[in-house]
Amino acid sequence: MDKITQATEKFAKLIEAQLRRVEKMKAEADFVDYAALPSIIIGVCGGDGIGPVITAEAQRVLEFLLKKQVESGKVTFRVIDGLTIENRAAAGKAIPDDVLEELKACHVILKGPTTTPRAGDPWPNIESANVAMRKELDLFANVRPVKVPSQGIDWTFFRENTEGAYTLGSCGLNVDDDLAFDFVVATTQGTERIARMAYDYARKNHKDRVSIITKANVVKTTDGKFLRLCQNIGKEYPEITTDDWYIDITTAKLVDEKRRRDFRVFILPNLYGDILTDEAAEFQGGVGTAGSANLGKRYAMFEAIHGSAPRMVTEGRAQYADPCSMLRAAVMLLSHIGFQAEADRLEAALDTCMFEEKAMTITGRDTGCTCREFGDYVMSKLQ
Repeated sequence: MDKITQATEKFAKLIEAQLRRVEKMKAEADFVDYAALPSIIIGVCGGDGIGPVITAEAQRVLEFLLKKQVESGKVTFRVIDGLTIENRAAAGKAIPDDVLEELKACHVILKGPTTTPRAGDPWPNIESANVAMRKELDLFANVRPVKVPSQGIDWTFFRENTEGAYTLGSCGLNVDDDLAFDFVVATTQGTERIARMAYDYARKNHKDRVSIITKANVVKTTDGKFLRLCQNIGKEYPEITTDDWYIDITTAKLVDEKRRRDFRVFILPNLYGDILTDEAAEFQGGVGTAGSANLGKRYAMFEAIHGSAPRMVTEGRAQYADPCSMLRAAVMLLSHIGFQAEADRLEAALDTCMFEEKAMTITGRDTGCTCREFGDYVMSKLQ
């Protein structure tokens, strides 16, 4: 069989798989009504590296805030330990089967960072646990807020999680030694649901602008489809201004002190959202200060946006890890499951501890406070 035929057959299988995914999206049910559940199960999955340390601290703060709900049985915490790199490597899977079943038994998941093997690492080439979880639980929206009041920054990013350049990131093909292909995917259903979620959020939270970020002038087919469909959804929200920007100029405008104040809500394909949200987090103090939500209709997962920092563990510094990213993720978790008052209290306490009083600082070393000491500081500010 010649190499063109082999490549064509592999591409055909990818198309078939994506068409099956489209049919699943067409048949999906509506969003979970958390208020109607007899008990909300929060899975706590520490991951590896510094993940267990900062995740346990976020759980401790959540249990403090939800003490009455835990005592009444309305909220249950369930610890899931199986997402370490050692366990995943032994199973040869991004998420071992038994761990996936535990995750699916929860309604929402608080997840610590996980290690993704790179070339040269002493681990097998398994897929990112994050990417696998987004696929398995259909967590199609990655939501990342960034706020710096003193600079007029109040941004919320809606990054499409299951399509774009990442959905087939491990499925590219080498035609021969000289030619390689990767693939970008855009579907009508996938684009419309992330767009509608972003516009619904903007309307609910009184945000007057939604910006669509693509490179549709060059990546005309998939980015063009993403832009067109988002614009069509925007027409259903006439009170909200819709504009669109190319990804390259957007990265520049976020550092423009005058122009960046105009942005409010962003909708982005996966790759652009990954890049832009890391840039945006730097304004708030770095990726260690930012949390994110991964939302689907049945499941939701909340996490830090940074990595597992294995060097901190090796050097004996894990207890000094910054929990702010996981605490910000906890704010979004509380809001998502209907405890908005508790979410507001935690967000206000974090704003005080991170931006205003700063009686304790996290440095990642013994020059600053420990993770637990910072958690105590935050809880002392909860009103």
